[in-house]
Amino acid sequence: MTREATRCRYHRLLAGVIAAGVVATSSAAEHTWRDFKDVSNTSFIESSGDRAIQLSIDVAASPADAFAAFATSKGFASWAVPMAHVELRIGGYIEASYDSHAKIGDPDNIRNEIVGYVPDRLLVIRNVQAPSGFADPELFRRTATVIEFAPRDATHTRVTITNAGYGTGERWDVLYRHFEWGDAYTLAELKARFDRGPVDWAAREAKRKSDAAARTVEAKE
Repeated sequence: MTREATRCRYHRLLAGVIAAGVVATSSAAEHTWRDFKDVSNTSFIESSGDRAIQLSIDVAASPADAFAAFATSKGFASWAVPMAHVELRIGGYIEASYDSHAKIGDPDNIRNEIVGYVPDRLLVIRNVQAPSGFADPELFRRTATVIEFAPRDATHTRVTITNAGYGTGERWDVLYRHFEWGDAYTLAELKARFDRGPVDWAAREAKRKSDAAARTVEAKE
């Protein structure tokens, strides 16, 4: 995958999450969190006046399995990115890339510090490294992302992403709109992972190349 394609996919995802997540490449006028019908939006204004993006979704998994999808290398790579390394400890990192050939420590990897966690219940992260070309990384680093896992019944968990610390002004507004969509996309991808199974990254990449080739042919006709 090209570096530009890697950036685009990262921008679409996390959030803060992965976060992580992540400025979308499309304009907010084209995409909103409402594109994802299963996502609930309970965003709010903090007592300080800062804003927090808060989105939720129900997934067909136990809290332990939903937590593992973020907090383990194998779990994260099963739906979010093809290359992931998670070091679950205070001060540890979630390091990831959409480039399947990337290696730990590469400068264009996504890197989120683990600020705190409660197993199967809570994960708090903060972005410390974004790929080159990422819009406003300094501003995004002022935010933090809290991911909560609450049992709904014996087989379902509500996953809530709260990306807090958004100030006021045009730069913050742009970042807020993009992450509101990006976090919703992240939750929808997580739900799909438990509904359909792990992502086949090789098949997804083959389809991307096939679609790109078809578009090239169409453009020449």
